[in-house]
Amino acid sequence: MASAPGAPDVTVVVATRDRADDLRRTLPRHEVPVVVVDNGSTDDSLEVIAQEARRRREAGEGELRLVRPGGNLGATARNLGASAARTGLVAFADDDSWWAPGALQRAGEVFDAHPRLALLAARTLVGPQEFLDPVCADMASAPWGRSADLPGPDVLGFVACATVVRREAFLGVGGFDRVVHFGGEEERVTYDLVAAGWGLAYVDDVVAHHHPSPRRGSAAERRELLQRNALLTAWMRRPLAVAARSTAGALRREGEARRGALAALPRIPSALRERRGTSPAVEHRLEVLGRG
Repeated sequence: MASAPGAPDVTVVVATRDRADDLRRTLPRHEVPVVVVDNGSTDDSLEVIAQEARRRREAGEGELRLVRPGGNLGATARNLGASAARTGLVAFADDDSWWAPGALQRAGEVFDAHPRLALLAARTLVGPQEFLDPVCADMASAPWGRSADLPGPDVLGFVACATVVRREAFLGVGGFDRVVHFGGEEERVTYDLVAAGWGLAYVDDVVAHHHPSPRRGSAAERRELLQRNALLTAWMRRPLAVAARSTAGALRREGEARRGALAALPRIPSALRERRGTSPAVEHRLEVLGRG
């Protein structure tokens, strides 16, 4: 799936499940080739994808390919999409997000100019009002500053639906993993890229749009899931003392924190099987953030 002459060397990868209405709105907005990975949809998603693929062929626009793993792989479905891409860059989008016109062309220029850059976190405009996602302000004010060879502030985290990655680097650290499945899956990828010496930066003039789907779980369920997965990531990549202390602390709390920790407990053996040594570079940044 190479890009046409003059087009950015990038493929958009979309993982989706049972969000046909969102796909109708977002798929036509992608200006480059697209790989859609369907996580076992039971609604009209497959027909929507097929219709958009036909429309693109007839209009001579970027190709759309469908990958069907046969079940719900969660965030790891994006790994299949990245593997199926034939471009040097992969721009992730969710079924309720898309890239602003010209954004991926600009992203390609940034990557060409910064060979150590593995991950570009974009400015994200949320909802019809297009307010700035608060996480962008956090990324822009990274307390450890900006590396001279990167195009923006160094980041220690990202939002998957508004991120462009160097395909080689992303797949080189294994992409997203099966232990967390979905929710906060960006954290472990961040740690591994930093540990491998790659650069991650926030670039304000590359813009993504995110209109959160109404087909979402409750905020409380989301917080519980994020607590579970943060603990599992700690068991995979943080010092064991930190992981144990964080888990014990969450278990002593009430509500979502405790429920998230209880959900993490049976998955800890799987997390330990995926464990690697800790990264001094990552631990230093976490200490700066007060999370040591």
